[in-house]
Amino acid sequence: MTASDPLTALALRAREGDTAAQAALVRGTQAEVWRFTAALVDPGAADDLTQETFLRAFRSLPGFEARAGIRTWLLGIARRTCADHLRAVVRRRRLDARLAAQVWTDNPHHPDPAYRLGAADLLGRLSDERRTAFVLTQVLGLSYAEAAEVEDVPVGTIRSRVARAREELVTAVAQAQAS
Repeated sequence: MTASDPLTALALRAREGDTAAQAALVRGTQAEVWRFTAALVDPGAADDLTQETFLRAFRSLPGFEARAGIRTWLLGIARRTCADHLRAVVRRRRLDARLAAQVWTDNPHHPDPAYRLGAADLLGRLSDERRTAFVLTQVLGLSYAEAAEVEDVPVGTIRSRVARAREELVTAVAQAQAS
């Protein structure tokens, strides 16, 4: 197989045991994987999730055939790592959401505007599917086709998820500014 980009070429060399290529691959992709995991889960967990992504990737590297670029392959692993993490903490997150709703109900006239309009909060209001599509295309700059490969869905699905995410974000900002 031939690599279509330098990072994929590094991955193919890393797959063969080239330790310099392995280190260069991590250096070349780590920041993007971290930003993706931070956006999908939270920045506080991003270091651990990034590390877990690379552990999984290096265990799976012998099966990497370069049918897609390494970025797409790694971000797919990162998405699954984040999904696994979220499933593991779902009870805690539900409790946190209930507590936050209770605070809002107890004191609706004095909200914290910085919190209500924070990017993480706005992204957190989106469904997992819409947030992932939005982050992949609008934050990380992947094409719709690349995002569709990461998510393993048709390109049209990514387009509709991003469009709906934009609508929801615009509405959320307008509502926050109106209150």
